[in-house]
Amino acid sequence: MHKATPELIQQIVSEVLNEIELEAIPIGISNRHVHLTEQDFQQLFPGETLTPMKPLKQPGEFAAEQTVTIVGSKGEQSRVRILGPFRKRSQAEISMTDTRTLGIPAPVRLSGHLEDAAEVTLKNGEHCVTIKGCIVAKRHIHMSFKDMARFKLSAGDTVSVRVKTEERTTLFEDVEIRPGEKFILEMHVDTDEANAANIKPDTVGSLIRR
Repeated sequence: MHKATPELIQQIVSEVLNEIELEAIPIGISNRHVHLTEQDFQQLFPGETLTPMKPLKQPGEFAAEQTVTIVGSKGEQSRVRILGPFRKRSQAEISMTDTRTLGIPAPVRLSGHLEDAAEVTLKNGEHCVTIKGCIVAKRHIHMSFKDMARFKLSAGDTVSVRVKTEERTTLFEDVEIRPGEKFILEMHVDTDEANAANIKPDTVGSLIRR
């Protein structure tokens, strides 16, 4: 049996330290929702104003009073919340379960990456609009530039996040970093992922930098 050399010990320690849990990451559960351009909003709600109902954690973002119905080939989902403010492109974010129950072949993509997004119809009573912008949101972490510097991460980097919950500890891989000057540190998962890992509103995860 060979004795461990100081160099080998240092290598092992370094490898372990590279995989330590760095910091608790708050987790936000993202239900199905819609982002709209002002033009599409006016087509669905003629003459109305997008009315904030409650602020979201990320600065400037809010859940609106208005909701729409998402129409797929197999069914409809009513009372889907609109999130503000307006965007340059309209977008619907649903879960993988929704893709099957509604009959919408939405791909897993980061918000805003709509090149191959599925086509979907949104309606409000007799008013409707069809957009090519339905996705299943890829899990990600909102992170300010200061947090990114602290973690030594860059835009587009992927990390792992360990979530310890009762009887369902889960390791989420391929979690992409989304940077923003005013972003507040928060990981976003959809309802399917949250239910699978038994995540609650106050659950936190541990970021792992490999």
